[in-house]
Amino acid sequence: MTTDPLLDLLSEGEANVPNYRCGRQRNTVAVLEGAETGISIQISTLLGIYKTPQDGFSVKVWRRCRQKEELEALRKGDINRILTLDSYLIYNTIWALHSFLKSSQFHNNSIDDVYLDERGDLTADLDVVNWVIFPNKSVKKVKFGNLAKRVSQYFEFTVDQMSITQMEMLNKSLPLSRCVEGCHPGFMKVAQEGKPICCYDCLPCAEGTISTVEDAEKCTKCPADRFPNFIRDNCIPKIETFLSYQEHLGIILATLALLLSLVTVLALGIFIKFQDTPIVKANNRDLSYILLTSLLLSFLTSFLFIGQPKTATCLLRQTAFTNIFSVAISTVLAKTVTVVLAFLATKPGNNIQRWLGKTLANSIILSCSGIQVVLCSIWLGTSPPFPESDMYSQSAEIILQCNQGSVVMFYLALGYMGFLAVICFTVAFLARNLPGAFNEAKLITFSMLVFCSVWISFLPTYLSTKGKNMVAVQIFSMLVSSTGLLCCIFTPKCYIIFLRPDLNTKEHLMSK
Repeated sequence: MTTDPLLDLLSEGEANVPNYRCGRQRNTVAVLEGAETGISIQISTLLGIYKTPQDGFSVKVWRRCRQKEELEALRKGDINRILTLDSYLIYNTIWALHSFLKSSQFHNNSIDDVYLDERGDLTADLDVVNWVIFPNKSVKKVKFGNLAKRVSQYFEFTVDQMSITQMEMLNKSLPLSRCVEGCHPGFMKVAQEGKPICCYDCLPCAEGTISTVEDAEKCTKCPADRFPNFIRDNCIPKIETFLSYQEHLGIILATLALLLSLVTVLALGIFIKFQDTPIVKANNRDLSYILLTSLLLSFLTSFLFIGQPKTATCLLRQTAFTNIFSVAISTVLAKTVTVVLAFLATKPGNNIQRWLGKTLANSIILSCSGIQVVLCSIWLGTSPPFPESDMYSQSAEIILQCNQGSVVMFYLALGYMGFLAVICFTVAFLARNLPGAFNEAKLITFSMLVFCSVWISFLPTYLSTKGKNMVAVQIFSMLVSSTGLLCCIFTPKCYIIFLRPDLNTKEHLMSK
């Protein structure tokens, strides 16, 4: 296969007779070949005899396919790349062979005429092509013209009209395969009943969900610590919220609690200073001290509800609130019972006087408040309160709050406090018409009426609010109810001590 063509190249005439020349001399300048290594060596052996140069411009190694391999055709792009590289190597090889090849034109047996410029550079014909990129990112090369150089520095430019028509068809936008425009992010597709699948409506994503791509089939929920933005195409972090000292509501409640605490301290100081006056003695000064102290602690308890919830504050909040208020109401109940027994003891032949004294009052306070202490101990021992993050009550906020642990125990402690208040109000109401010397029953009746009204309105308001507003409602109820007790019971006595000292006499009290 290799020897015959090579002998034909080296021989002249019809027969392959080496070294025989007849007629016009034809000198072979060089032989270009692109055979594999074995054949190239055979060619080199024959050409070496005639001192003819040999140039291998490309070496392609072929091998037999393995059992699991298949013979496949190269892609068109790979073929064009290989042929372009071979053509480039052929040109460089010709240029390196001999200076007389730098003429303006020469011919070969495989391609059209090849032209060189005045410097001997190859002037190749140019194809004018258009690369068409389809929506699926595939590419097609369309030739629609040619630029060719002729002998006398003359260029010939041709255009194929059919190819231009083909390009216009390829570049033409494809028709839409749907009845409506695409759904933007933040919307989801909903098929129209009775219409093709390409026809659909775009509905906004529901609250708490988003869609981040066009033509979303469904909306997805944001993580628990995030919420959708306004157009519902992205999730943004939620804000942690609690009743703090930095916001206006927290500042107002804290300031109010502090002022009321100072007023209570002032009232306690007045009663201690004027402890030997008849008005203080007549109203059982020891019980007044206990009541003022419990009211002071109830005001200070409000500070446990302000600030970020922690384990310690969550444990102390409700237990301190219910126990302190139970002591306050028990003290008011003890004062009321003492007033009633003191009136009954003045009747002739009545043996109730032996029950009067500190023992009865202290027993009432310890027994009534002790039950509340037991309830709170069971609460803390079984299911104590703890801090938690509520991510679901508010769409854009994470509420930092105290979980009550056992809701049953919370309302049980609150209910017992209400039970004491009802008993105290009932006893004071029945004793409202006692003589003037024992008129504290009227003040207690009014104070307990305010106390019960506040906590009756507290329950529906507390249950209808969420987050820090719920905490604010409880603090406000604590401050108002404690203020009611402070003002209704102690303000009239302070008025007599400072503004009407003529009424602060034993004779005046006994005259009524």
